[in-house]
Amino acid sequence: MATVDVLLALLVPGPSHGYDLKRAHDRWFADGKPLAFGQVYSTLSRLERDGFVAVAHTEAGAGPERVVYEITSAGRDRVTGWLAEPVAPDPPGSTELIRRTVAAIRLGIDPVGFVARQREVLLRRMRELGDGAPPDPLAALVRDHALAHLDADLRWLDAAAGRLAVRSEGDAR
Repeated sequence: MATVDVLLALLVPGPSHGYDLKRAHDRWFADGKPLAFGQVYSTLSRLERDGFVAVAHTEAGAGPERVVYEITSAGRDRVTGWLAEPVAPDPPGSTELIRRTVAAIRLGIDPVGFVARQREVLLRRMRELGDGAPPDPLAALVRDHALAHLDADLRWLDAAAGRLAVRSEGDAR
């Protein structure tokens, strides 16, 4: 996910400071990896440098001052372009699951055990995602995508296990 573009999209409705942007991101993608505060602030700094956001004002309060950012017209154009471009599918072999599975099989380092352990991790995550409703109705879209990918990964691992079985039968002859 392009953090730059997501942060810009979060600013489209109106100005915000980094803390609220991080919280909004984590609400939008509730089942995903939370965005680190450091990443938010470093990205905002680059976006300001590149003219996609500007400082709207600074808020003083009980704690440290908060810089409130607003999206510029260049930032709005970037969000519009980002959303207009279709997302290209990942190239084959680009995920860590595929890379590790292929390496385990090619190196013969307990490939059957690797596949079994990986299946358990994927099944556990599917159970976690199936517990309770997402906090936001749109977060259900993210959860549905995650579940579909986990299901596809499980089916792929089953196919890999099948290939391992055929391969070991061939080696036994």
